[in-house]
Amino acid sequence: MSKELKTASVLAFERKLDPSDALLYAGNWDDRNGSTGWKPVRISEKSVRGTISNRLKTSGQDPAKLDAAIQNPNLQTVDVAALPADADTLKVQFTLRVLGGTGEPSACNDAAYRQKLIATVSGYVQQQGFDELARRYAANVANGRFLWRNRIGAEQVEVHVAHLKAGQAAATWTFDALAHAMPALSAPSSEAPALSELATVIAGGLGGKTHVLLQVTAFVRVGSGQEVFPSQELILDKGNSGKSKTLYAVGENEKAVAAIHSQKIGNALRTIDTWYPGAEENGPIAVEPYGSVTTQGKAYRQPKDKTDFYNLLDGWVIKDKVPDQGEQHFVIATLIRGGVFGEAG
Repeated sequence: MSKELKTASVLAFERKLDPSDALLYAGNWDDRNGSTGWKPVRISEKSVRGTISNRLKTSGQDPAKLDAAIQNPNLQTVDVAALPADADTLKVQFTLRVLGGTGEPSACNDAAYRQKLIATVSGYVQQQGFDELARRYAANVANGRFLWRNRIGAEQVEVHVAHLKAGQAAATWTFDALAHAMPALSAPSSEAPALSELATVIAGGLGGKTHVLLQVTAFVRVGSGQEVFPSQELILDKGNSGKSKTLYAVGENEKAVAAIHSQKIGNALRTIDTWYPGAEENGPIAVEPYGSVTTQGKAYRQPKDKTDFYNLLDGWVIKDKVPDQGEQHFVIATLIRGGVFGEAG
């Protein structure tokens, strides 16, 4: 009698899309084809005197109390990053490794479960391939979603992608990011062939057919002297700094370069989930086991609805209940995302 298959208590996967931090530089739009000498964006401090604007409790709405509170200045020290007065374009650059071995756990303490999981993923690859997922990842590179707030209100955004081999560009593509439909993850007809080529390279990397290292460079024309937006640090122990906003930089002192966290880049690239309930109105969200969107305070993939990653994975691997095509893509995309998914003790 064969042993009943159960989810492994130790089960972990390494991420297969591995971006670096994105570094920020400043220059002029007309010089973007020769941007190697552009100056790094620096972070500086600014002290400001704010006013009270938060919602008050009922007890604080007394006119006399409000007038007294307003007389106390709201002093703040914050980090800021901006282009120099003689530069109108932000350059954002990072590298992206695409790794093979999707579905192969980096840690698994149940040999039978590991074998069944790998066989399940192999069946998906044979039937579906990585083409659909790769196309969506490529779309988020081409549309500049990784720029986050820096993309909003930009006059022009151009994304250059190079497939690097032995330090040299084996292939290059250029995209007009603002021409891409971000909610639909689609490209205009003029750029569809280039997007398809980039997707093919990414699919080859996910399938382990070739080594894939992409260099992604975005040029964002926002205007001379305009503020730009690196990642904001989460300071758990503020100590005596007294700073209300701390921005992220790579390096120290005069060599520090404003940057965007690699985690934030990765979140943007995996914003491909349009298979969850409510996607028609809400658009794509980042691939997460419970479809969580922290900015909305909502999890779109609830366990009670059997649409979360764990229910779908267990049904597929353990019970041989094959999800529909969209949910298969979601499960594989979550394995590409990586994480610790063992059975809770």
